[in-house]
Amino acid sequence: MIVRIAGIEIPANKIVEIGLTYIHGIGHSTSVKVLNKVKIDGNKRVKDLDEKEISEIKNIIEKYEVEGDLRRTKMLNIKRLKEIGCYRGDRHKKSLPARGQRTKTNSRTVRGNVRKTAGSGRKSTSEKT
Repeated sequence: MIVRIAGIEIPANKIVEIGLTYIHGIGHSTSVKVLNKVKIDGNKRVKDLDEKEISEIKNIIEKYEVEGDLRRTKMLNIKRLKEIGCYRGDRHKKSLPARGQRTKTNSRTVRGNVRKTAGSGRKSTSEKT
């Protein structure tokens, strides 16, 4: 039995608490809140849910901003930051960390500054030159 919630197919053999986290915008704590409202045991498998429980979960999740709406909102927020020319918007334009992370040693691959280790191209001493 395939369970579709918010346009996402949730794996049937997962625990419900974990299965709900497959939906973009619902993490572990939100899934626990949803299950507490519906009064479903979080350790129950998705395949063991009946239609009534699935519909109750769907009704509660409809109140949250998930999947496409959430992605669209995030994209519009980043676009707004870029348009007003603030620091965070500039960091997004340059594909750099926007929340104060260091860039000297981390985020090298994002910046296109990939350095190899010092001895990676060296031949072993046992080989003839």
